[in-house]
Amino acid sequence: MTEHSTTHHHHGQDTEDPVEDSYSAATEEGADRLHRTWPTLLTTGFLGGVEITVGILAYILTTHETGSKLLGALAFSVGFIALYLAHSELFTEGFYYPIMAIFDDRGTWLELIRLWVGTLLANLAGGWVTIWLVVTALPELTPELTKMTHHFLEIGFSLQGAALAVLAGLAITLMTRMHAGTDNAGAIIAASVTGAFILTGASLFHSVLDSIIMFGAIHAGAEGVGYLDWLGWIWWVIPLNILGGLLLTTGPRLIRGREVRDDDTPTTAGGE
Repeated sequence: MTEHSTTHHHHGQDTEDPVEDSYSAATEEGADRLHRTWPTLLTTGFLGGVEITVGILAYILTTHETGSKLLGALAFSVGFIALYLAHSELFTEGFYYPIMAIFDDRGTWLELIRLWVGTLLANLAGGWVTIWLVVTALPELTPELTKMTHHFLEIGFSLQGAALAVLAGLAITLMTRMHAGTDNAGAIIAASVTGAFILTGASLFHSVLDSIIMFGAIHAGAEGVGYLDWLGWIWWVIPLNILGGLLLTTGPRLIRGREVRDDDTPTTAGGE
């Protein structure tokens, strides 16, 4: 109604508390992820690959049946909702939480590299196996997989491809950031649907998601697509996904987080 109906605290505290809560929740979550044991890290990564492939199945199935890419993009959100509810890990989720934890001195860059490399490889392994099952079980979906793969490879390493990869990093990190901002399951699911819709609806270049689609085309024996083509695509998509996530979403949050941290620790000796 009026301004007063939404503000219950003194001005200043009003915006501060949610930011502080979100900051401490993000650093806590990031520290947990950085300190996972190898078996946990690889298992959560493998399952992340499996679950995201279930989302890809929903996406391709819906696109195949309805001819609508946007309906397919909505269906794909099943994958992100599963990831969240099952507490699995997707490589690109590592662009927010762990960096917040390192910033808060609760982890190291070496642990971050271990998390990124381990999760990425496990995601790809989980996806590689699951998309083989999809292609084998539902050969009628192969043309969709092939068409999408050719789309990625035709754009390739170009200014457009680079922009698509940076936007994918931004979109997925924004989704993670929205997850960190609330404990409400409904809001988190809404954020997952939003992230999925933007990512697949706009055919952004996502290192894990699109790699699994390419693996499907390779499994199906699609013409002109092999593992070398995939490698020639993924080597530049990964750093640009990271760049999009860090530069446009996590970076500004770190500046805000620095204020929160400085408020908590007025006297810090040494510095970074």
